[in-house]
Amino acid sequence: MKLKLHWQILIAMAIGILAGVIFQVIYKGEPTGLLYNLVVSLGTIFIRLLKMVIVPLIFSSIVSGVSSLGKGSSIGRLSAKTFTYYFVSSLLAILIGIFMTNLLQPGVGANIPVGPGFNSENIRAPQSPGEIIINMIPLNPVEAAATGHMLGIIFFSIFLGIAITKVQPESQDFLKKVFNSFFEVMMKITDYIIKIAPLGVLGLITKTVSTAGIGLFKTLSLYMITIFAGFALHLFLVLPLLFYITTRINPLNHFKAMFSAMITAFSTCSSNATLPVTMRDVEKKAGVSNTISSFVLPMGATVNMNGTALYECAGVIFISQVLGMKLTLAQQFIIALTALLSAIGAAGIPAAGVVVIFIVTQAVGFRDTDIGVIIGTMLAVDRPIDMLRTTINIFSDSMGAVIVAKSEGETGFYKNLKNPINK
Repeated sequence: MKLKLHWQILIAMAIGILAGVIFQVIYKGEPTGLLYNLVVSLGTIFIRLLKMVIVPLIFSSIVSGVSSLGKGSSIGRLSAKTFTYYFVSSLLAILIGIFMTNLLQPGVGANIPVGPGFNSENIRAPQSPGEIIINMIPLNPVEAAATGHMLGIIFFSIFLGIAITKVQPESQDFLKKVFNSFFEVMMKITDYIIKIAPLGVLGLITKTVSTAGIGLFKTLSLYMITIFAGFALHLFLVLPLLFYITTRINPLNHFKAMFSAMITAFSTCSSNATLPVTMRDVEKKAGVSNTISSFVLPMGATVNMNGTALYECAGVIFISQVLGMKLTLAQQFIIALTALLSAIGAAGIPAAGVVVIFIVTQAVGFRDTDIGVIIGTMLAVDRPIDMLRTTINIFSDSMGAVIVAKSEGETGFYKNLKNPINK
């Protein structure tokens, strides 16, 4: 029987730790040799493959998602309400991620190797938030794609997706089919790359342990505590408070209604795979009409990822702490903005957290040669983080459906629940 991917990654991590210790002992902290270089090259290949798909994947994902929203007054009204909720909830998640990582500082003093010749002065920093917004508009979209100007790519993708919804129906249908097909192909390529993640983790962990020692896992434990604390704060305090303020309904009802969907999301780590269960719980248990749920929830599976947005921001600040540099307010603004915009197309991407974190780090100005090993080390503990961030993603989607339904005048929520809480 074939092992599931997360077990393969855990086994690869264990083998990488053992191999790293052996290489460290044999070569006394300065490993070299044909076998070592061969193993380490697996990690380098994996990182390069991930980089290879970033631009076409995020481009096709955003264009496909935005162009599928449709048009019309009712669609426009529902879209405005839904996007407003997704924007606010994602922004709150991002702020929590930034706050928790600056508070606990899990990367300060971490012993994780970085790329050769790293110099924090090489990190580009914008002069002002106004300059950031101006630079979002690419002078040449093709050049933006070639140079990895992620904010420019995201802006152009959103603009293109909106424009597709405004052309003639025949052209619109044709373009939607083209970009949907392109996105499916990129999803398949990404899926193939993620399948070799165990080999990539083996190479990255071997290199990390052989040069830094096993003390790095103390750093990873604090990093995980930081992420989990942020998740808990968002899931159990921020989202319920936002829900109660907008609906005046006890949020405990929603936790009870969405239990099955949350367990499914936790088990599968996939918002898309959980979507049928989410829709069933939202309609049958929460009492939202199919008109609302069939619009809000599929859109949420494409554009809303509170858990991943929180993770991306916390992860990039963690990386900056490992590199021993302090991010300016302008750079932290870039992190928040890029994570927010990346959420528009990243929710449907396999292992979105692994892929999108490269987008955010590139927007800040980190070089992949400096951060590849750090991200590979983070990937080793990504499975439990992925389980929780997917759970938060679908829970936020479902709350959005109830909030939008309430604003549209629907009533009778949670009547099918056993012992609903009315206070």
